[in-house]
Amino acid sequence: MTATARAIATVILSASLSAGAMPAFAETRAVVELFTSQGCSSCPPADELLAEYAARDDVLALSFPVDYWDYLGWKDTLASHENTERQRAYATARGDRQVYTPQVVVNGVEHMVGSSKAKIDNAIATMDGALSVPITMTAGSDATTVTIGAANNSTPDKGMIWLAMYDDPVTVPIGRGENTGKSITYTNVVRKLRPIAMWKGEEMTVELPKSELVHADVSRCAVILQTELPDGLPGPILGAAAIDYPAM
Repeated sequence: MTATARAIATVILSASLSAGAMPAFAETRAVVELFTSQGCSSCPPADELLAEYAARDDVLALSFPVDYWDYLGWKDTLASHENTERQRAYATARGDRQVYTPQVVVNGVEHMVGSSKAKIDNAIATMDGALSVPITMTAGSDATTVTIGAANNSTPDKGMIWLAMYDDPVTVPIGRGENTGKSITYTNVVRKLRPIAMWKGEEMTVELPKSELVHADVSRCAVILQTELPDGLPGPILGAAAIDYPAM
């Protein structure tokens, strides 16, 4: 996607399901994206590990089920081709062509095997402070207000704001393929990820009405500010915040 629009002060989208104001999670130190597949025998340990990161207030942990292992005998019930394309875009941006499962990408920069807790922890520790643009989310009765902070001297002054809609953990019984007979729980599965506005380095506010989240039938959403490399490829993540909603 090309950067053609100016930073938008107010974007009408969707999100809040709550009647009263709700604060966002604590300040996010890292975004952990897991690319996984129900047809991958190596993935269950990574899926279990992601749940540990999802329980942390300072980490936004998201699961992106991919579809390229469907031919092995089991069609992933949560996968989307858009998730596969995001993983491939990361590999193209890095220039290493390394697309595999389970794969974790931390802060849009560093990748490692998704079950390697030591390497993930090290990446989070060494990149602490990398998310330098503050983002807050506050849900009201009609909309969620998202505030994106301003760039500092060491921060790029342009990026894309993404809305990620995801849901509570879901357990899937696997009927065929490499994980036949297992029931695997997937945490924070992204149902939809889409760009909502461009950020040009200045503080801005985005209003997210609740209709889209209702239509997506999810209970959680996150906002991710990410640099955009040439050809629309994803770059380092500059900031992130997430919010939960009570059942309707």
